Amino acid sequence: MYFNMKNLAVAFLLFLAGVQTVFADKGKGMADGTGYYLPRTELRFTIKIEKSSYTPGDFAIYAEKYMKMSDVKTAPEVTYRILDFDIASVGERDTSKYYVLPADSKYNIQSVRLDDNGVLLAVNAEPRTIETPKPFKPSPKQALPDPRDYMNEDVLSAGSIAKMAELCALEICDIRESKSMLSKGEADFMPKDGEQLRIMLRNLDIQENALMQLFSGVTERDTMETVISFVPDKAVDKQLLFRFSKWMGVTDVDDLGGVPYYISVEDKRVLPLVHEDLFSKKKAKDNGGLYVNIPGKIKVTLSKGNEQWAAYELYAAQFGRTEALDEGLFGKKMFTSVVLNPVTGNLESIDISEFKK
Repeated sequence: MYFNMKNLAVAFLLFLAGVQTVFADKGKGMADGTGYYLPRTELRFTIKIEKSSYTPGDFAIYAEKYMKMSDVKTAPEVTYRILDFDIASVGERDTSKYYVLPADSKYNIQSVRLDDNGVLLAVNAEPRTIETPKPFKPSPKQALPDPRDYMNEDVLSAGSIAKMAELCALEICDIRESKSMLSKGEADFMPKDGEQLRIMLRNLDIQENALMQLFSGVTERDTMETVISFVPDKAVDKQLLFRFSKWMGVTDVDDLGGVPYYISVEDKRVLPLVHEDLFSKKKAKDNGGLYVNIPGKIKVTLSKGNEQWAAYELYAAQFGRTEALDEGLFGKKMFTSVVLNPVTGNLESIDISEFKK
């Protein structure tokens, strides 16, 4: 492909513009200081769901006639049910809380640690280790036996499905009779010891279960996980969070075929205890200083229709306030290390050392 010099110049200017945009998003240049964000608290609801897939057996229509089994389904069916439900809180950057730590020689700020999204984690210290959730991995499914491996020659050579069903039913009855005779010690060929007896009974169970699949069908179960994120920014009463259907699993909130699950958020108007002498007494500028969150406590209630399902209390950054730490803590005669909570942005630890003269 041919580029002239004018096109190359334009491409280079566009590249520089992109680089400048990235740095502007991460923070101001080193001459001005280090830009950072404080977090807001996001709720993540993890729903573990069991998916059951039913496949009818080849002889399902004969289940009642030969095996006295009623209500055997003759059509495939897929259903879902909720196994478990968990809530976790995570921190994400709050774009309304962007600040800059000044690069000024009068401040003893030696290191600033941010996460990948520019959220402040620590100053003059190592941040708290953030445990990342392990990716969901469903349990491996056990392979089901093939019923044809346990059919005798008479069944395999039968000329119709109806005859095969009849002969399979007789074979199942013979297996059950053999199990009964072994258990009573009345079989013609009794095993020598208890271990051999257990092996023989287990093999007969496998044969019976494999052949019974032809009448009762097979239900395979898979476990899956769905994560729903929600950022509370105000108190709400029964806001629709998601819908769940026995036939479709988690559905869109607009799908009326699913049962509604609601979320309510109550502002408890409770703040954690803080040392007020750590905060600046003067009005700090919007673009300078070290800010931290003082989160507020909220109560989160989940309801299935009109029935309360679960309730949690936790601290959320956006329900509290933001304060600037006293600039004197970072003076040249002090060494102050600060570690922030990555979820709420509040002071998790602060260590202050004063240099001796």
